[in-house]
Amino acid sequence: MTDPTPLPFEHTYAALPDPFWRAVAPTPVAAPRLLAYNRALARELGLDEGFEHEAEVVLSGNDVPANARPIAMAYAGHQFGHFVPQLGDGRAILLGEVIDRHGQRRDLQLKGPGPTPFSRNGDGRAAIGPVLREFLVSEAMFALGIPTTRSLAAVATGEAVFRDGGPVPGAVLTRVAASHVRIGTFQYFAAREDWQAVRVVADHVIARHYPELQSVQRPWLSLLHAIAERQAELIARWMSVGFIHGVMNTDNTAVSGETIDYGPCAFLDEYDPAKVFSSIDRQGRYAFGHQAPVVRWNLARLAECLLPLIADDPADALPEATAVIDAFPARFQHHWLAVMRSKLGLSSAEDGDEALAHEFLEALQAVAADYTLGFRALCGLADDHEPEALLALPKTPAMETWRLRWHERLARDPRSVQERVAAMKATNPAVIPRNHLVHEALLAAEQGDLAPFEALLAAVRRPWDDGPEAAKFMTPPEPEQRVLQTFCGT
Repeated sequence: MTDPTPLPFEHTYAALPDPFWRAVAPTPVAAPRLLAYNRALARELGLDEGFEHEAEVVLSGNDVPANARPIAMAYAGHQFGHFVPQLGDGRAILLGEVIDRHGQRRDLQLKGPGPTPFSRNGDGRAAIGPVLREFLVSEAMFALGIPTTRSLAAVATGEAVFRDGGPVPGAVLTRVAASHVRIGTFQYFAAREDWQAVRVVADHVIARHYPELQSVQRPWLSLLHAIAERQAELIARWMSVGFIHGVMNTDNTAVSGETIDYGPCAFLDEYDPAKVFSSIDRQGRYAFGHQAPVVRWNLARLAECLLPLIADDPADALPEATAVIDAFPARFQHHWLAVMRSKLGLSSAEDGDEALAHEFLEALQAVAADYTLGFRALCGLADDHEPEALLALPKTPAMETWRLRWHERLARDPRSVQERVAAMKATNPAVIPRNHLVHEALLAAEQGDLAPFEALLAAVRRPWDDGPEAAKFMTPPEPEQRVLQTFCGT
């Protein structure tokens, strides 16, 4: 086999001292076969069109380019509230970094390429279902305008992996991220009281994600502020589309502000803030309505790591760091209200808008109405006609009272009806990766049929399209189709 085409790799993270990572080569697989390739993302990354023909061998780990520097990253993390001092990339290998066409640095990481020094007796492999789930949902999130890691390729391995349900086909995902530094990365070194390493991580994150902080007087306190701000906006965006991450551990909280690790993730059908899908979230810690408080808790763990950098005496830093954490609910509420105003068709602000949003959600919950279609229906109701091919809002007394209040509020908003409806249709998606459709697509893929996956992928890449061809992807599940649990797949 000829050497693969060199990729334009750089290696700023691998240039950090070796405690931050371990060198490790991917384990070759039996029969790599390209399942999905993201041509638009490849162009964005500046990859040559001919690279697609090499993708299955390069992105399976069978033929790593000579200019790659494969490493597994070290990190710790709180998992469901319990601290684990060493986690690390147990089934992921970072090949390197590329500068995309917008001048942004992006990681290229393989998920499922075999064991690493952090595998903890795991096989280091991934099954086809979780790989295609991440490909599908991350592309949906990108289309929805939500900061996210993305998927460049999914490659079948030709080998089985063994999970609780027995053998299933294996696959490798190529994940593209602004970086893979997590709150858990800071925790790894803080747990060892290696404050110099914590500073190295912090300075790396500032240089890569927050370069405007390099010249400020107190960069590490400012870093905590900046990460909190991005997380507040991110979670508000999740809430706006009914997304439930499902496993919001500190090692799954990226300091870049991207959504990362699509394990047991799901989207709401009917609105319920207590909704949980993840099979491993038995206490509801990461329920839909609890995601903002969880991120605040995670940020507090980051703050603990940064205290010795913020002030020579951590006790002096504690009040300032605590103030950042205490301000998080207001930060989140600000962003949540902004997206809710957009979803309700409001371009101006009034004091009663927050109550108006909550009352709509309460009216949805009272009749178990579909979250996505409930908001999409407002696009038609905003100009006083019933939406077609959508689940109309139930005409309960509470909903009718709310509609009168909403129309009174719209009458005070400065936009024209046409401008309002256009803006609402660009804010309230018609198509999301509905859990039952994702489930059906992944089951078919395990049997070798990629057609349902490809059709759903095409649909979620056009989330605002409610034309006739989108109708099958907009319909809520029948009772027998409902998905009650989602699984990590590790």
